[in-house]
Amino acid sequence: MRISFSACKQAEPLVNYQGGFNLMGPLLSWRRKDKVVIVMGATGTGKSRLAIDLATRFPAEIVNSDKIQVYEGLDVVTNKVNEEECRGVPHHLLGIVDPNSNFTAMNFRHHASLALESIVDRDRLPIIAGGSNSYIKALVNDDVGFRSKYECCFLWVDVSLPVLRSFVSERVDRMVEAGFVDEVRRIFDPEADYSRGIRKAIGVPELDLFFRCEGLADEKTRARLLEAAIAKIKEHTCDLACSQLQKIHKLKNIRGWNLHRLDATEAFLKRRGKSADEAWQNLVAGPSTMIVKQFLYGEDYLGTIPAKPDTAAVMAAATAAPIPMAAAVAAASH
Repeated sequence: MRISFSACKQAEPLVNYQGGFNLMGPLLSWRRKDKVVIVMGATGTGKSRLAIDLATRFPAEIVNSDKIQVYEGLDVVTNKVNEEECRGVPHHLLGIVDPNSNFTAMNFRHHASLALESIVDRDRLPIIAGGSNSYIKALVNDDVGFRSKYECCFLWVDVSLPVLRSFVSERVDRMVEAGFVDEVRRIFDPEADYSRGIRKAIGVPELDLFFRCEGLADEKTRARLLEAAIAKIKEHTCDLACSQLQKIHKLKNIRGWNLHRLDATEAFLKRRGKSADEAWQNLVAGPSTMIVKQFLYGEDYLGTIPAKPDTAAVMAAATAAPIPMAAAVAAASH
């Protein structure tokens, strides 16, 4: 299996302090686990956005847990974050695997573990983000080494299904405008196996009939076939969101999976613009920042979080200067 480097820019470490995330002092270092934040949610809910928001607030790096985005290529189809959207945050397991190979949950466990070790060794916070819950479950529940080394904070970005369906439909239209069809056309192979590698991505099998008939059919037939394919892409993406949501509801009932639900519905209802960004900060990014601060600082920080944070407090938490993690060590020692 060929592995290559991610296209996202590798940012320089923001801090350099001794002791990693051991906030309890040297006497209890043998008991302290390293911290990992895991961002979950159905497709289209803003997991990547939240992960990057957090990684600009804390010295962090992101580990992709999307089983399709791990493959190289089809950046529009797989909706990968681009270099500008990465905002200088290092990403791991994003667009690095040979698109014709099969990257399994076991492969993910292995490569994610290596990425986590390298991130922690650089005194940074790992943030795992992606919609493939089977990958996350394989790492958190089935990997004994992971359980022995890491303590997790689970953030669940949720959007009501009717609102999410509408958003997903509009997103597919934007992706088509951005070159979705041409991107799939470049890898079209009438003999391809759609059960392997990147060809499993929603949008690739759905366009098969259109490409097979494209050179033979008249313009009206081509338009009808393309319209049907796009409708199928939207339908299957919504089906995926429902399936992912069902899996999250099952996972939240597993012992040790304390999921912090963040309802982003209002931000999605506002669509775009300043009001949508403010809703995202108030309902998702700000509260998440507070949750992660408490996760890292421990009980000393808990008392500073209001039960129902007001808008000003949330905006302040979301927009304040990045927090040097060394401060957590000092705070815990007092």
